[in-house]
Amino acid sequence: MVGLGACTLTGVTLIFLLLPRSLESCGHIEISPPVVRLGDPVLASCTISPNCSKLDQQAKILWRLQDEPIQPGDRQHHLPDGTQESLITLPHLNYTQAFLFCLVPWEDSVQLLDQAELHAGYPPASPSNLSCLMHLTTNSLVCQWEPGPETHLPTSFILKSFRSRADCQYQGDTIPDCVAKKRQNNCSIPRKNLLLYQYMAIWVQAENMLGSSESPKLCLDPMDVVKLEPPMLQALDIGPDVVSHQPGCLWLSWKPWKPSEYMEQECELRYQPQLKGANWTLVFHLPSSKDQFELCGLHQAPVYTLQMRCIRSSLPGFWSPWSPGLQLRPTMKAPTIRLDTWCQKKQLDPGTVSVQLFWKPTPLQEDSGQIQGYLLSWNSPDHQGQDIHLCNTTQLSCIFLLPSEAQNVTLVAYNKAGTSSPTTVVFLENEGPAVTGLHAMAQDLNTIWVDWEAPSLLPQGYLIEWEMSSPSYNNSYKSWMIEPNGNITGILLKDNINPFQLYRITVAPLYPGIVGPPVNVYTFAGERAPPHAPALHLKHVGTTWAQLEWVPEAPRLGMIPLTHYTIFWADAGDHSFSVTLNISLHDFVLKHLEPASLYHVYLMATSRAGSTNSTGLTLRTLDPSDLNIFLGILCLVLLSTTCVVTWLCCKRRGKTSFWSDVPDPAHSSLSSWLPTIMTEETFQLPSFWDSSVPSITKITELEEDKKPTHWDSESSGNGSLPALVQAYVLQGDPREISNQSQPPSRTGDQVLYGQVLESPTSPGVMQYIRSDSTQPLLGGPTPSPKSYENIWFHSRPQETFVPQPPNQEDDCVFGPPFDFPLFQGLQVHGVEEQGGF
Repeated sequence: MVGLGACTLTGVTLIFLLLPRSLESCGHIEISPPVVRLGDPVLASCTISPNCSKLDQQAKILWRLQDEPIQPGDRQHHLPDGTQESLITLPHLNYTQAFLFCLVPWEDSVQLLDQAELHAGYPPASPSNLSCLMHLTTNSLVCQWEPGPETHLPTSFILKSFRSRADCQYQGDTIPDCVAKKRQNNCSIPRKNLLLYQYMAIWVQAENMLGSSESPKLCLDPMDVVKLEPPMLQALDIGPDVVSHQPGCLWLSWKPWKPSEYMEQECELRYQPQLKGANWTLVFHLPSSKDQFELCGLHQAPVYTLQMRCIRSSLPGFWSPWSPGLQLRPTMKAPTIRLDTWCQKKQLDPGTVSVQLFWKPTPLQEDSGQIQGYLLSWNSPDHQGQDIHLCNTTQLSCIFLLPSEAQNVTLVAYNKAGTSSPTTVVFLENEGPAVTGLHAMAQDLNTIWVDWEAPSLLPQGYLIEWEMSSPSYNNSYKSWMIEPNGNITGILLKDNINPFQLYRITVAPLYPGIVGPPVNVYTFAGERAPPHAPALHLKHVGTTWAQLEWVPEAPRLGMIPLTHYTIFWADAGDHSFSVTLNISLHDFVLKHLEPASLYHVYLMATSRAGSTNSTGLTLRTLDPSDLNIFLGILCLVLLSTTCVVTWLCCKRRGKTSFWSDVPDPAHSSLSSWLPTIMTEETFQLPSFWDSSVPSITKITELEEDKKPTHWDSESSGNGSLPALVQAYVLQGDPREISNQSQPPSRTGDQVLYGQVLESPTSPGVMQYIRSDSTQPLLGGPTPSPKSYENIWFHSRPQETFVPQPPNQEDDCVFGPPFDFPLFQGLQVHGVEEQGGF
């Protein structure tokens, strides 16, 4: 089977075939030497047997090293036996391991004849730092060393030794060699090959294909390099009487490792409290065995870790490893502290007061004792002097209901050894003068400086409270402290201060038996630049100017005040300008701008902590030509509006010159003043729907060139009604009348409205009243009025109309003429003048 390979010849990738196994004997590579120092030259030869019929006798032999390009040999020639040989010299072998290939061309590819593996590296350096230890646990001598630099070649390490005298100049019996395992730098000589208390010489020999080296000889007595095993630590149980009288002590014992019991040893003990940052403390020159050991004067730590190690006393040797840690808890003593207290009261109802009491322990000495809890109690007279426990907690605060008869309570700290001195808590009232001039300022990200002016009455001390003022923060926890010196007017707060948070700080003076009123101040812990700047708005713009405005941020608690504003603007050519403004300004006019130009503007707000920029505003000044066009359009609109208004006025005046300015009943708005009569409504005139009043129906028809000659009356007994009522009142259901079909008109100039007056006292006398309007009523054929249509203005001796003065009877029945439906929407003044209607 033929395989495929790949190579590169002068930048061109060529595919070469791996010859079948039967043809592998055609070529052969020889390398001299096969292993060289890294960077040394390599000489190689490749021969082609004359018995290889598959290849051309004049085939050119090529070479390739690892992944490097193919190259021809230095020289190729024929040997007397017909063998072809190619020689090549590699001037620098920079590979620690590489393959060298011998190739021949084959059509468009090359064939592999043979390959050889090359190795390069360094001879071994001399091992160093040879040391040996005699382990009694394994009963053997264990030696270790440092091998030196990497050789890149397989290297073996052999531990050699022989017995000798004190100076190791004399070579005695040879001890069997110890060959180290691969990649291990240590080896052991068993006890059977050792003679205790007799010197021996030991060294290490390193070997590889490029050479060998030896370490310096080590001369020693195996018993002088003995390394002991650590002792065993144990805790002792001490009676309670001893513990109570000796607080802060530990009791322990230890025994040496059993195989080393016969040796004289010296030991060391170290202990460390399990506290952050605590160091080890050493106790020297301890015996190898101790049945009881007392370690006192310890600080009050929860747990101590103890370890021990030993060495042969007054003889050469090595320290044993540290023993496994033994953890012990020291005996306790009662707390020796002072409790500073502070409380807040809340009246739940007239007989119940809720009290939240805070306290803080202050050590009175360096070792003040461990605190396991706090007990708050009240001595009740009703319980024969027995204490009533209000709180038993490990926290530094407590909420309880204060009995109405209680004036004070007692607070103590306790542990297994006892209690601290009791602290009496008296519930004080807020009286006395308060501090003035309270001021707070951040010193850095985690501290706040608070100062104030002392009140008129010098207090005994001050109470300082601080808490985070944030909606997301639980305000139930407050940090506080008491400053016992009343002459102090400033303090640096360090505890529980988080960067860039708003804090509410309270200071109250402490007087004998009372507490002064508290005073608050707000400040940030660490100042930073404003979160954002006001947004810019364009108010007005012209050809060479632009007016900007902004709305300043509303002040907030603890807000760092701004010092000034700065406006920056730049044109399209990146020419920038700026101006600094007073913080009281809320608008500004940019002047000397170029017409029809774009400008980018932004506002920067600055405080003492830094500056913040607003979002950018882009504006464009007006073009003078655009302004002229706008003014021209505006003038044209105004001119058009003036013309339209003038035309309408002239049209109305022309119409009035031909026709009298009399309302047109057909288009009068009086009709809309009468509410529309719906189907379900009943039009009633309470004065006239009486059954005693007879129905009256009058129809008067006036035709052109004719005079009225006939009166058609179907009513009876109408003498009781006033003449005006008979002219326009129709008795009966008005909806019925409105629904009756009207007869068609016989002439186009028929008069469809008018007023017929008839007096009951003069039945034969009738008067016709026509409206004095000069307009045609229903669009007659001629706009001129007929002679009979203005009877009011023509004199007729035989029918003279004499208006009758109104009397009390007529007014009672008829009422004023605005009862007529067309006049219902009017408000008429001067009813006394209506008689001449």
